[in-house]
Amino acid sequence: MNTEEQIKEYINSQPEPKSSELQTLHHLILQTMPESKLWFLDGKDSDGKVVSNPNIGYGIHMMKYANGTTKEFYRIGLSTNTTGISVYIMGIEDKKFLSETYGKRLGKASVSGYCIKFKTLKDINIEVLEEIIRYVSEL
Repeated sequence: MNTEEQIKEYINSQPEPKSSELQTLHHLILQTMPESKLWFLDGKDSDGKVVSNPNIGYGIHMMKYANGTTKEFYRIGLSTNTTGISVYIMGIEDKKFLSETYGKRLGKASVSGYCIKFKTLKDINIEVLEEIIRYVSEL
């Protein structure tokens, strides 16, 4: 199964309304970042053990580790969690930037240094989320 098929299967496997909301976010990110590399991480380690929720990824970010090594990873990630949806924003150095710049305008969401969590799309201002995606796509 290719990446696009894995993403479609993941989205379709979610209960409603998460499935429809993931599809909406997937299209929003693809429209904002049309040339971005697509990723799908199934959440399993090399032994097949589940270590995280599955993630859809968009774009490319080079992660730098303390020992000097680098690893290619996605720029924006999208995943469901037990209470809703998480959007991961990778590559922003200032861990207060997201919350200070967008937090108040975003709506009812938890905003950390790299993660935006919300229960449902109705709880957030989708235009502000699109603004964040546009900003990150230009990094």
